[in-house]
Amino acid sequence: MKMPLRPAWSSPGKAENGGERRFALAVVGSFIIATIAGTAHAQSVAHFYKDRQITMVVGNAPGGINDISARFVARYLGKFIPGRPTIVVENEPGAGGIIAANRLANVYPRDGTYLAKLERAVPLLAIQGDTNVHFDPLKLTWLGSLSSYAHDAYLMLLMATNPITSIAELKQPGKSITLGGDNAASSNVIYATIAKKILGLNVKVVTGYRGAAPMFLAMQRGEIDGQVVGYSSVRAGQRTLWNAHAFRALMQFGRKTRNRDFPDIPTAYELTSDPAARALLNFADLQFFISLPFAAPPGVPADRAEALQTAFMAMCKKPEVIAAAAKLGIEMSPIDGDTVRAAIAKAAATPRPIIDRYNALLGPALH
Repeated sequence: MKMPLRPAWSSPGKAENGGERRFALAVVGSFIIATIAGTAHAQSVAHFYKDRQITMVVGNAPGGINDISARFVARYLGKFIPGRPTIVVENEPGAGGIIAANRLANVYPRDGTYLAKLERAVPLLAIQGDTNVHFDPLKLTWLGSLSSYAHDAYLMLLMATNPITSIAELKQPGKSITLGGDNAASSNVIYATIAKKILGLNVKVVTGYRGAAPMFLAMQRGEIDGQVVGYSSVRAGQRTLWNAHAFRALMQFGRKTRNRDFPDIPTAYELTSDPAARALLNFADLQFFISLPFAAPPGVPADRAEALQTAFMAMCKKPEVIAAAAKLGIEMSPIDGDTVRAAIAKAAATPRPIIDRYNALLGPALH
């Protein structure tokens, strides 16, 4: 009588119950399934985005750095996303970007077809407890930021024809300037108010302008003397006037050291030695470390979220993209989504008394 042949993986002397065979088959089967699943997972993002359109929402009016950077990213990002989707830009200004951020978190599809270029101050407003903000910034799907403000500065900028030539003059009786601004969510209003209330400068703040571009027109018409605006924003949006030396910078925010291009222009930190004032400036300046942030809604499928985040950073490192940004005047010192989230978490950890003082400072400033 012939004995049945043993499988090659069976050990002599063990019961021929097929257990080892089933185990080995299960291992092989699991490997095959995992391989197929992994391949399908890798292909699913490309399949999803192929021939699809992504909408890039901008929470600001056309013409400023947020709009310029959004259109810049829309031009290149799709090339780095699997499936190479097209990206179109839609401006949805309102409440300094709060409306667009609220819609991103609560209205737009969470499938990876909607992105947003958010106003950098909006996450701070959530931390401040602004009742108009209806989202948790730590739950958004952050792609990253084009800039960490490494080479930028937030300038108090006047027309070069203005009689005020130095920041010291704004502490003298009878000398003052009028600065334009958007609304409480806008950095231009926040820093114009800080200049007035914290640094004690003779500044009047006029709000209601919708973005930097209308304020530049108002400056040229003499309706206002100036605005607080990003160095890169001026170079990107007002290149001709900037190159013609039509503007004069008086002070720089968003930095503890002077920007190398403005060695003779003081920072806000240089104008006060008060620890409480400096603590407030520290909180306000946290927004600049996520200067040009991009996000998707919360809850985007993990594989698509990862693809978008990876694509964003790959785009930022591409030499042709870096060169194109330089031509537009966009300051490129990119950070990834995790770093953006960490910066927001740091802001959220600010002691509440500092945030309360910051809120109290900005509240009456709009009236």
